[in-house]
Amino acid sequence: MLGAASGILFGLIALSVPIAAVIGILALILAYIYSPMPLYLAAGDIFWTNSIDFILTAVPLFILMGEILLRADVAKKMYAALSHWLSWLPGGLMHSNITACTMFAATSGSSIATAATVGTVAMPQIKKDGYNPRLFMGTLAAGGTLGILIPPSINMIVYALLTDTSVPKLYLAGFVPGAILAGMFMLTVLIACIIKPSWGGSRQHSDWATRFRVLPDLLPPLGIFMIVVGSIYAGVATPTEAASLGVVASLGLAAWNGKVSIEMLKQAVEGTMRTTAMVMLIVFAAVFLNFVLAVVGLTDLLSDFINGLGLGPMQTMVVIVIAFMILGCFMEAFSLLLIATPLIAPIVAGMGFDLIWFGILMMLMLETALITPPIGINLYVIQGVRDRGPISDVIIGTLPFLIALIAMIVLMLGFPQIALWLPEAMN
Repeated sequence: MLGAASGILFGLIALSVPIAAVIGILALILAYIYSPMPLYLAAGDIFWTNSIDFILTAVPLFILMGEILLRADVAKKMYAALSHWLSWLPGGLMHSNITACTMFAATSGSSIATAATVGTVAMPQIKKDGYNPRLFMGTLAAGGTLGILIPPSINMIVYALLTDTSVPKLYLAGFVPGAILAGMFMLTVLIACIIKPSWGGSRQHSDWATRFRVLPDLLPPLGIFMIVVGSIYAGVATPTEAASLGVVASLGLAAWNGKVSIEMLKQAVEGTMRTTAMVMLIVFAAVFLNFVLAVVGLTDLLSDFINGLGLGPMQTMVVIVIAFMILGCFMEAFSLLLIATPLIAPIVAGMGFDLIWFGILMMLMLETALITPPIGINLYVIQGVRDRGPISDVIIGTLPFLIALIAMIVLMLGFPQIALWLPEAMN
């Protein structure tokens, strides 16, 4: 059964069938072959039951918030301000790339939106200041991945739905690993530019008066972050209510910057509807697949297979990490989250691992999927915002940061408290 399911899955992916259809077709085929009951009759009830889950309302709201911020001129002002504060470091504006991605990730909740927005603002600096194009684009592709690790994260909301875990605890658990990973990315740039100074381009010079003058441009994203995440931990809003507060705050910020218009709102709403429809279709297809897998016994079969390997819990976890990284080369990160989580999470919990910790480890593994060829979506996002050149430049430039990501995964395996100490401290 495992072989048949894998064959159908990868066969449909190889045929470039849309991922929502892949998941739905796989569920129907497995139900037809292995179930004595017509499981498709339960699809309507499953779709309805999950579509009215209150936590899912946060998804379109966070998407709308990101769409508004994309058009509110936040990233351009934030990037310019960061350039005055960080350009003195070896690597110059490449540190601004990573820091801007970190800050924008804390407002948009999306890796793709983060990479696209900061990439569009930063890309002209390659020629202007003589940076190494590959390393510069690598900072943008890798920095963009922070969107699914640093709260608020749409992927974390979906993971919480699939595993029945707490969104606020997941958000708390993501803070420290996100900050450490951003620091590791900056350290990678620092080391590369100390070894090869010519990669760091020409330095921008700034004085303290200018730095303090542009400091207010860093406050809007921090303010929205405090409104969204702060309201959750202050106990005044649920994640869904916090997302709605974020939408109101982003509209206020867009109005302050003079960017609100009927056309802008129309574009933001249309973008939200398209993205939400795609995400929800994939989510509901995945929920139905999970139901089918449980009924036909594939989940138990996979658990028995892993237990039959005779490995210890940590050895098994290493095997799971390696498998995820291999799958990430051939599957889009969000799809991998939806397909693999219901299969793996029960096994992980059964071995005694904390599902909050595993959620953060999952986000890190999904980050590798975003920058590993041939499917790494952030590679194509950055390639799309550059003028010309082969995508191999982006891939090569991302490799040092992929190593940093793997090192972070190893740290998480060795020291789970990196993710768990803050949720435990806030209890």
